[in-house]
Amino acid sequence: VQLVESGGGSVQAGGSLRLSCRANVFTLDGYAITWFRQVPGKPREAVSCVMARDGTTYYADSVKGRFTISSDNAEHTVHLQMDNLKPEDTAVYYCAAERIPPQLAGTYWTSAPTFGSWGQGIQVTVSS
Repeated sequence: VQLVESGGGSVQAGGSLRLSCRANVFTLDGYAITWFRQVPGKPREAVSCVMARDGTTYYADSVKGRFTISSDNAEHTVHLQMDNLKPEDTAVYYCAAERIPPQLAGTYWTSAPTFGSWGQGIQVTVSS
């Protein structure tokens, strides 16, 4: 699966950005799509995940109430709406996709090694 991210950029604290991740698959059905982020010297951090089949979502505590993930299955695209951005949200954001059974998604959505397909990454910079 090839994934292409778009929508990154630079904003001031309190601003918004919308990231998109388009997949070159016939259908997103059966896939879990997670957004990870990484800053230099730190491991990748799972931010949010959506189960494309039924829309179940997961969020890291650090972004709950500020980020919203959604899946547009007709367009094979997952969006991450990021509001009230903070300087600590600055990172390279990656989308990742993998077929994960729904009953295991709650456990594995944060596990980077679980995901076999990755986008190239996109920079998000939030200034104070």
